[in-house]
Amino acid sequence: MNLDAFEQLARARRSVRKFLPTPISEELLTRLLDAAHWAPSGFNLQPTHFTVVTDTELKKQLHPACMNQKQILEAPAVVVFSGDREVAANNLEAILKMDALAGAVSPEYAALLRKFVDMSFSRGPLGTGWFFKLIAPPILRLSKPMPDIPAVEKKVWLVKQVMLTAMNFMLAAKSAGLDTVPMEGFDPEKVGRILNLPKSHVIPVVIPVGYAPDEKRVKTRLPLDRVVHHDRWSGASR
Repeated sequence: MNLDAFEQLARARRSVRKFLPTPISEELLTRLLDAAHWAPSGFNLQPTHFTVVTDTELKKQLHPACMNQKQILEAPAVVVFSGDREVAANNLEAILKMDALAGAVSPEYAALLRKFVDMSFSRGPLGTGWFFKLIAPPILRLSKPMPDIPAVEKKVWLVKQVMLTAMNFMLAAKSAGLDTVPMEGFDPEKVGRILNLPKSHVIPVVIPVGYAPDEKRVKTRLPLDRVVHHDRWSGASR
């Protein structure tokens, strides 16, 4: 795909709220999820999980938890994107083992990654490590740059990771002739209970996917020069 084709794809993607009852094949859904799964993630921990709901009765249960939005019932599939707070403990060693077998990482890099993941995610005994990581960055920033630490801002970190996969999914769906709508209007606790998600999971977005009616849909964007800043901020003062 060249840049012209990608620009056309990105501009063609619309959020739709009406879906036809036409089913999506399991094979196609799997391909879309695989495309989403290849999105980048911090430390390559791959924290995103996809819960695909196609059962009519289950969608009826999700409907009120998603503020009675009709696309939950109309779309042939609803994908609930969630991020695992326990991803470091659950995924790191499995990923490093897989990468080692594939020759993707050296033993030295694996050891370095273990060290940084432990520093970033560990909360220490009785949460004492979390407290230190909460108060230390503002103090240290007085003398040197400090990144946000996942152990403190884990939900924020997970939302960033999950939304990268969600965008991959929506663009892949559009390339296959499907439409999507990223939904934030839902009760995450109720959705999690209905789908029996682990309590360690954060749900940033729910995405119905399917074939939309053939109707004109207009999409606009602010002028690019209003949101692009070269070298330094060029807009109104904060």
